[in-house]
Amino acid sequence: MSDAQIRNRKDAHIDVCLEEDVGSSGLATGLSGYTLEYDALPELDLAQVDLQTELFGRDLKAPLFVGAMTGGSERAGAINHILARAAARVGVGMALGSQRAMLVDPALTSTFAVRDVAPDLPVVVGNIGAVQLNYGVTTKDIAHLATAVGADAINFHLNPLQEAIQPEGDTNFAGLMEKMAEVIPNLPVPALVKEVGSGLSARTAKKLAQLPIAGLETAGVGGTSWAKVESFRAPTASIQAEVGVRLAGFGVPTAASIRACRAALPDDRVVVASGGIRTGMDVAVALALGADVVALAQPLLAAAMKSEDAVVHTLESIIYELKVICFCTGAKSVAELRGVRVIGPGQSFLSPEAI
Repeated sequence: MSDAQIRNRKDAHIDVCLEEDVGSSGLATGLSGYTLEYDALPELDLAQVDLQTELFGRDLKAPLFVGAMTGGSERAGAINHILARAAARVGVGMALGSQRAMLVDPALTSTFAVRDVAPDLPVVVGNIGAVQLNYGVTTKDIAHLATAVGADAINFHLNPLQEAIQPEGDTNFAGLMEKMAEVIPNLPVPALVKEVGSGLSARTAKKLAQLPIAGLETAGVGGTSWAKVESFRAPTASIQAEVGVRLAGFGVPTAASIRACRAALPDDRVVVASGGIRTGMDVAVALALGADVVALAQPLLAAAMKSEDAVVHTLESIIYELKVICFCTGAKSVAELRGVRVIGPGQSFLSPEAI
């Protein structure tokens, strides 16, 4: 694929995500089916609540990330720079969109080099499609992607559904476990594996847990459907466009994926919750279900179209909501929030199981 084709695709992705309904066909994340036990006597001062979280040896002011979105064109680079400056101001991390464009055209590195404009950004996570290991991308290439942007870790993203719908998709996913097992130990930074919007199932999480990875990211059903995004890019009335719409909700809802990933990684490896995260309550429930940090994307992309201040406001609003939830559940830290009782679907606040 040429650099011009990559730039055009990246810009088309942005336009589709901003202008079209690319949700998971009305399917929910599953997070709204849960709530946390409210404590009207928390024996806690709101000022005592501290959301600081450590990740890859660096401190986040809250367990939040700007989720992986874009890069690879001038417009995408401008968006990344807005998001990075906002994240640095708030003290949260940032994950980059797929960096494959950097391997095609090194001049596009600036669209991903967010620390150039936000040197105080606490954590940066790079990104490459795992499938690219079957299309010539090497360990050396991936190491370069990480070091060129000063990444603290790198995501290998899995997106078979998106690639199957994408007009120019790469669909050879054979043998990737073996190849990742060979590559990951030789990288200069920790590696995570993530989906892009269809979630990681229990089956997938168990397989991936065998790899020397630092963690998993859910990117579950309930947020942006990249099958649906690609259906808008596919030729009108094509089979790929039709199938992309029909399979827009295919996968694992975010709540179920969080639990599956946590069960597969009962050790100290990281679980990142993402996929349709919109509110502080979504964040709180995700943490209580087993996530270590939470990433959100679409609300921040929409805010970035307005201004850097709008992104800061969105992040600060979610963080304050999370802080209030901690206060009202008697949790003065993220670790204590994970110990708060989760009230799940079908449970009653008055049932013996919930008392």
